[in-house]
Amino acid sequence: MSTIPQARTGATLDVDRSDAAYRVWLKEAVRKVQADANRSADTHLLRFPLPERWGIDLYLKDESTHPTGSLKHRLARSLFLYGLCNGWIRPDRPVIEASSGSTAVSEAYFAKLIGVPFIAVMPRTTSAEKCRLIEFHGGRCHFVDDSRKMYEESARLAVETGGHYMDQFTYAERATDWRGNNNIAESIFRQLELERFPEPAWIVATAGTGGTSATLARYVHYMQHDTRICVADPENSCFFEGWTTGDPDVTCDCGSRIEGIGRPRMEPSFVPGAIDRMMKVPDAASVAAVRALERAIGRKAGGSTGTGLWSALKIVSEMVAEGRRGSVVTLLCDPGDRYLDKYYSDAWLVGQGLDITPYATAIDTLLATGVWPD
Repeated sequence: MSTIPQARTGATLDVDRSDAAYRVWLKEAVRKVQADANRSADTHLLRFPLPERWGIDLYLKDESTHPTGSLKHRLARSLFLYGLCNGWIRPDRPVIEASSGSTAVSEAYFAKLIGVPFIAVMPRTTSAEKCRLIEFHGGRCHFVDDSRKMYEESARLAVETGGHYMDQFTYAERATDWRGNNNIAESIFRQLELERFPEPAWIVATAGTGGTSATLARYVHYMQHDTRICVADPENSCFFEGWTTGDPDVTCDCGSRIEGIGRPRMEPSFVPGAIDRMMKVPDAASVAAVRALERAIGRKAGGSTGTGLWSALKIVSEMVAEGRRGSVVTLLCDPGDRYLDKYYSDAWLVGQGLDITPYATAIDTLLATGVWPD
């Protein structure tokens, strides 16, 4: 574009793209999303029973009580506000997301709330219950056979439809206000204020996008707490390898069996330098842990909860061995009724070649003796 005419005339160039109708729609869409947050009470902090003599308290932040039943409700709300305020989400144009389930359920909810179409690009192996919930909230499921193709297929659909690819794996860590504003970290510390150990020794998270661990770690550093952040990674995921080797280009060849966490590549929203510790948890251990959780508190939870709980129990065993008192927090990410045909099905375990017996025995031994078996 030539600037010669301006140079010759000295005129001020002025392009006004204001759209009064769009701004009315935008204000109403943002209001609806913020009103949803205002209506929602905070999620509960549950205690996992441990022997009193240990002097250790273990909590689970129960994110399953959100309107869409998972931790991803917070993320979806933040992503929609981010997309709306950036001008990326527009009336009548679809929002498209690459998701194995829970994020898509929550984003379908918010898309319906503001009146835009929603398409979830997801692996064909995603649980039937999650697909049902996406469709219940008005979304459409678009399946791929190879989970590694979700990103490019989502981008292709966005171009084809004129919609917006939300891209949770890139924007999760930047869409959330990690300094406060009732994020998950601020909520945890507020709820612990009257407990005997109000500053936890460790908070354990799991990584799907990496946004939750980034929010927790940044908040802890910002508030100058001594709490450490541990991220638990399942099999068939590359976060642990990427973190331990310092290689951001590490990949793996197949998708995670633990829905909602674990990725075949290091996602942009994962912030390795912010966290203190990582554990690589066998999938059988994750399943054993969610079944132990049900026995302990009468609640079924998804496999990602088990991945975090296994790591939290390992940290508890270290504190017992060292004679340290304190508290540990992990997350109850979503309800187990979405996975009755998977993590609560013995037939599924056999089909996957998973034997949870040694891991269940390890948990029982710890709770009975305070010793983590070798």
